[in-house]
Amino acid sequence: MTDEAMSPLRRRMIEDMTIRKFAPKTQQGYIRTIKDFAAFLGRSPDTASFEDVRRFQLLLAASGAHIPILNRTVAALRFFFRVTLRRSDIIEPTTFLHEPRKLPGSVRPSRGMGPDTFIGTLRSPPSAPFPGTCSGCLFRSRTGPSRTK
Repeated sequence: MTDEAMSPLRRRMIEDMTIRKFAPKTQQGYIRTIKDFAAFLGRSPDTASFEDVRRFQLLLAASGAHIPILNRTVAALRFFFRVTLRRSDIIEPTTFLHEPRKLPGSVRPSRGMGPDTFIGTLRSPPSAPFPGTCSGCLFRSRTGPSRTK
């Protein structure tokens, strides 16, 4: 980042991220998010209220932003308000969104595959990213639970 015409607030945020060893691209993304937030507000972001943050999130959601973008925005806003401004009361109610994970195409239950077919797919090298783990699971399933007293 350049030192030309940098606000004290931006400089402080960059210093806070540098102290915490944030990657350069993470720093750029956070700065961009706060810059967009300030443009949305039309004033300095340190004067924002919880309602301003909420309206900004609603704008992003209404514009069709995907879950990772919304989560990156929440992370940047949380950092800015909690660490740089030390005003965690404004950002406390915001939460991250969770996207349901999808199974890989080879093991989807919608294919009508039974347990034998599923185990067969685990034995084949292209579907088994960790063959040692799969064979260990199969060994345990054949020997039954261990009983130790």
